[in-house]
Amino acid sequence: MARLVDVIEAMIKQMLDDNEGVAVISRSSLAEKVNCVPSQITYVLSTRFTNGQGFIVESRRGGGGQIRVSRVQNRATTEYLMHTINSLGEDLSQQQAEIYLQNFLDYQVITSGQAKLMMAAVSDNALSGIDSDRKGTVRMGIFKNMIISLITGSL
Repeated sequence: MARLVDVIEAMIKQMLDDNEGVAVISRSSLAEKVNCVPSQITYVLSTRFTNGQGFIVESRRGGGGQIRVSRVQNRATTEYLMHTINSLGEDLSQQQAEIYLQNFLDYQVITSGQAKLMMAAVSDNALSGIDSDRKGTVRMGIFKNMIISLITGSL
């Protein structure tokens, strides 16, 4: 059974697909559809639809509290990848890496084989010999270098 956050994410992504990359959402209406509280919709929007993941989320006050979610429209793969690099912080969890890679696949920025290779390189399993307090930083360094390799065409 899918987790509620996954269901909400899938519904919003379906809305984006159905409406040429733009979805206007009412938190309360969507919460009612999935039988949850509006704050859970806010959580999904703030964790799964960030700028770094290729989305712009705009909140509109009044009028039912509508929220507009748009996919970032990049002219070139390089711009998209550079946008991603610039939005990355100092640490990266395995789950965050999975989300980025899934977005890369969704936007056809990378192949399935490249995604599998990148995930293998930054997985908790691959970094098992690294101290837990440094693992996120090491993972981020590997991930950024792999994205640079994608940009330069060496991966």
